[in-house]
Amino acid sequence: MKGKFITFEGCEGVGKSRQIAYVREFLQNRGVPFILTREPGGPKISEKIREIILDAENKDMSDECEALLYAAARVQHIKEVIAPALEAGKIVLCDRYIDSSFAYQAYARGLGEKFIREINAYAMNFLPDLTLFLDLEPEAAFLRKGGADKSDRVELCGLEFHKKVYAGYLAVAREFPDRIVKIDCSGEKHQTREKILAVLKERIFDGI
Repeated sequence: MKGKFITFEGCEGVGKSRQIAYVREFLQNRGVPFILTREPGGPKISEKIREIILDAENKDMSDECEALLYAAARVQHIKEVIAPALEAGKIVLCDRYIDSSFAYQAYARGLGEKFIREINAYAMNFLPDLTLFLDLEPEAAFLRKGGADKSDRVELCGLEFHKKVYAGYLAVAREFPDRIVKIDCSGEKHQTREKILAVLKERIFDGI
């Protein structure tokens, strides 16, 4: 039986890592086979590409180069990690995926959805079964995390950029309403956890 592909999306600082840890604990307690991975990253090659993308010293990187690097890391990630895990019947929990490219590069960078779809043509054949969009505006998210990470090139792009990212996420959520579920995460982390688990039980894990 093929596994299920679940992705977590949202602006910087919304608390994805904490919520993914809660879901990991939920699956571990029920003996559900799963893997936990991230984008950009996952396998060794994709992790090396991640270092290039996020390195604050690479401030002269063009928007097109950035988008292509994300797409390249994603292909390797799918081939080496995601597709094999799904074929083995595992749940794949992934911190960010192609919707980040739509929000950050298509919308915030202004490269357009057509370009992102074209360079991610391979990944479009591996869309998630469910995407949980942790919905919190960037002002509140950065306040929650204590400001931008000074070593992260993308986080340092400024508040106006991240407002465009948020608008991009909202646009993508409207485009894929059957796949993307918005989770209001403005409250306490345990409240967000209960909202996420409720969606997972309804959409993926009925009966466990």
